[in-house]
Amino acid sequence: MSNEDITLTVGDAQATVQPGNGGRIGGLKVDGVELLRQGDKFGCFPMVPWCGRTRDGRFLNGSIPHQLPLNSPPHAIHGTARDAAWRIARRSADEAVITYDLVDPWPYAGRVTQVVKLTEDSLTLTMSVETYGDSFPAQIGWHPWFNRTLGGGGEAEDAGVRVDFTAQWQEERGDDHLPTGRRIDPRPSPWDDCFGMPDGVDVTLTWPGRLELNVASREQWVVVYDEQEAAVCVEPQTGPPNGLNTLPRLVTPIDPLEAATTWTWRRL
Repeated sequence: MSNEDITLTVGDAQATVQPGNGGRIGGLKVDGVELLRQGDKFGCFPMVPWCGRTRDGRFLNGSIPHQLPLNSPPHAIHGTARDAAWRIARRSADEAVITYDLVDPWPYAGRVTQVVKLTEDSLTLTMSVETYGDSFPAQIGWHPWFNRTLGGGGEAEDAGVRVDFTAQWQEERGDDHLPTGRRIDPRPSPWDDCFGMPDGVDVTLTWPGRLELNVASREQWVVVYDEQEAAVCVEPQTGPPNGLNTLPRLVTPIDPLEAATTWTWRRL
């Protein structure tokens, strides 16, 4: 199948899936109002086969060292899949399934599958990584850019979105933007930080007087980024930044890596 954009529609909700642009969710509208920042690099892109920064672009698989391109010098950031075209496996009015085969510069052969499922009040993203042969460490995550304001909301809307969550810890961030390995008590905004939620990711975004949206996942890690004027990011992932090195999760022939996140909204 071709990799043209796919539009999913259920009731007053509409999601746009862009296989040809890194497998990202290009837009999510509720009652015609766009929730995601628009632009080729925004929306919500998959982070795979790693999330956030990998230190110096280097990781080990057992004793085998690998060097990744430094696309965010001095580090490698956000995986390779967001820069590639995905294939459409199947589609319907409310669901799309797209796939991406891991190739250079990732050193191991495998397949990533992403399922996008829309309902009237939720969007569920499910991703898996399988190997075609050798086992390798990997991560899965999502990087949504939620609009700070939704437009046309008056004075309350001008205050922008509110981000609420309770984390058990925050990964202390070093000068190189990577976790130091020390866990600290969560600090107040502004954030470009990774937080630990052992009971699963649970973050609520509230646009006053308009909409409340909850980002949930069974995963225990979330990066929250709110240092940009236009948007805020809430990124569920299977491990912390640099996790290929500090918390490797092996994909094996009998044990793929799987993760999911669900965004649920209600009107205020």
